[in-house]
Amino acid sequence: MQNQNAVLIEHMEDSLSPLELRARAGYYQLLAGAFVEEPGGAYLAALRAPQALAELAELGLHFDADFTDVPLGELQDVLACEYATLFTTAGGCPPVESSRLTGRFQQEPYHEVKAIYQRCGFELQPGRFAVFEDQLGIELSFVAALLERLAEALEGDDATAAGPLEKEIKRFWAIHLGRWVRGYSTLLERVTEHSFYREIARLLRDFAEAELALLKVRVDDVDGGREVVPKSEIQVLFNPNEPVCGGCEHGKDEKRAIA
Repeated sequence: MQNQNAVLIEHMEDSLSPLELRARAGYYQLLAGAFVEEPGGAYLAALRAPQALAELAELGLHFDADFTDVPLGELQDVLACEYATLFTTAGGCPPVESSRLTGRFQQEPYHEVKAIYQRCGFELQPGRFAVFEDQLGIELSFVAALLERLAEALEGDDATAAGPLEKEIKRFWAIHLGRWVRGYSTLLERVTEHSFYREIARLLRDFAEAELALLKVRVDDVDGGREVVPKSEIQVLFNPNEPVCGGCEHGKDEKRAIA
């Protein structure tokens, strides 16, 4: 599917320091925390800390009183309802790549990222709920993990490990994140009724643009922020009109071969 859309990956001339890489990983983790599951109390308390709010304000994020002035327990309950309304109920906009690009869950992007995670030794951490591998929070967590590994490789002067990690990050943006998070962020900003997800959507959009520029990856936004995603056709890997009991010619041939 990705071959139908323009992708250009250019060479990065300058590598970032381990400190800069870990700072980038921190933004990935911040964004992942808003999507992988309902925001927890510790996560929200850290975001509402004065220093954190000041740093986010420098990035252009300004939360309303519905986020800053509400007691933490009440805020957690409100955002749990908003999370369910946005991401898990019928008519919502699940932050899942397969859903956003094909209108169905567990399609080609899902199988691709599962294979990538396995190849890179990335394991999903158990949470309160089961999530798809191509869910936004998981994809962001994966890149954060790669950035942490890259920082460690640079600190250890391990160029053999650093090169493939840089390429893996660029490739993941080119064939996965870059194809859907920008458009999805514009949709989320439009449909949410809470300033938390409005500002998180803005951060996601701006961060995605900055990462693509930094990585020198040019890829079309296939998502487009559509509220309704047409369901793609499901490829049938067998002839539904053929019997499945070995009575077809293919089955007979296999029986003869076994005999």
